[in-house]
Formats: sequence, C-alpha cells, structure tokens
Amino acid sequence: MNKKYEASMAIQLLPRLPEKDENIRVIDKVIEHIKSKGLNMVVGPFETVVEGQLNEILDILKESILTAEKEGAKDILTYIKISYSPSGVMSIDEKISKHNK
Repeated sequence: MNKKYEASMAIQLLPRLPEKDENIRVIDKVIEHIKSKGLNMVVGPFETVVEGQLNEILDILKESILTAEKEGAKDILTYIKISYSPSGVMSIDEKISKHNK
C-alpha cells in the first residue's frame, strides 16, 4: 500500500545568472536543500517533485527561493504546481511506477 500524502509540489526554479555553470551550481544547491528535508521526492530534467504535508512543501518552496538567493542568484524565476487534498493526493509512485518497469 502506498503512503498517502496531503500535498504534492512540482517546482522548477530558474536562477538567472550570466554563466550556465553558475545556474546549474545554484540549482544543485537547491536540490540538495530539498533532499535534506527527508521527504519523498523525484528529481526530473525540468522540475523536482516533492510530497508531504502542505505546510512542509510550502516551507520548502520559500526555502528553495532563499537558498538560490543565498547562493548568488538575485533574479529567480520559480514555476510551481501544487496538488492538495486533506484525504491524500496521488503519489509519485502511483503516477509513474508503471512507466519505469
């Protein structure tokens, strides 16, 4: 049985730095920060998806932006999608496991 999560968030954070390598470095730091939270997550080529309680993922959203700023990005675009239901949202595993067999 899959664990039920109250919320799921897809986040694409794009620092706008002149050097491509610097953008990647900042994105890697943001992903590292998200991983440190210990929530279920998947890193994809365009966005990172994280599951948990609504307040947890909203905190991660704010912290991700502030992490990018701390790493030198002063202009940051952030695209998010949030799914929320107090009775539980469809998990990452439920959505993609059949495609990864």
